[in-house]
Amino acid sequence: MSEVAEQLAAVEARIAAACRRACRERSEVGLIAVSKTFPAEAVAEAAAAGQTLFGESRWQEAEPKIGALPDTLRWHFIGGVQRNKVRKILPLFEAVHAIDSLRLAAYADQVASELGLKPKVFFQVNPAGEASKGGFEPDTLRRELEELLTLRSLEVQGLMVIPPDDDEPRRWFAGVRKLRDELAAASGHPLAGLSMGMSGDYEEAIEEGATLVRVGSAIFGRRAYRVDGELG
Repeated sequence: MSEVAEQLAAVEARIAAACRRACRERSEVGLIAVSKTFPAEAVAEAAAAGQTLFGESRWQEAEPKIGALPDTLRWHFIGGVQRNKVRKILPLFEAVHAIDSLRLAAYADQVASELGLKPKVFFQVNPAGEASKGGFEPDTLRRELEELLTLRSLEVQGLMVIPPDDDEPRRWFAGVRKLRDELAAASGHPLAGLSMGMSGDYEEAIEEGATLVRVGSAIFGRRAYRVDGELG
């Protein structure tokens, strides 16, 4: 068994244990293996061990990697979305995790319509109002959700969060889950998806309701340089 396969198996075991603690079925939580900065060969090792869903954050890196690997694999875009890159991103990825403004959502909807696509999207929440991160502040999302849900070429899945870098990620995950529940009740749209939790905190995220966790370094090893402000 390769090192990637061993580490993937360890992550899977921890996900299953977190689901048991939360009285959830393992099938309720999807694992995105975050392959950004890692070569196609590493992705192939994970795929050989049964992983099918991968996450990338730069279309320039992802495009040749996706082309070199089996088309049975699934790909989510998990990085910050620049407006001028939307036309490149949408054809490559089935889901985009960081739609962080009404303006960006409206433009993505326009491009998706022109390309005949209906991408799945998550609205990024910035619960602490951090200047270093994108995302809707909760009150902004409350005001704008009705308009966001009129964008017919986007398949809205739910919310995504990267919590502040402190020692209490659980409270941020719980807060975003409660915000999701509030917005779903108010809008009548289920917003069932919660994309939250990374290598250092995915178990807590699962216990607080995550439906997708984004795990990179725990599967592929540590990155040698920063990507999207993160190391790991």
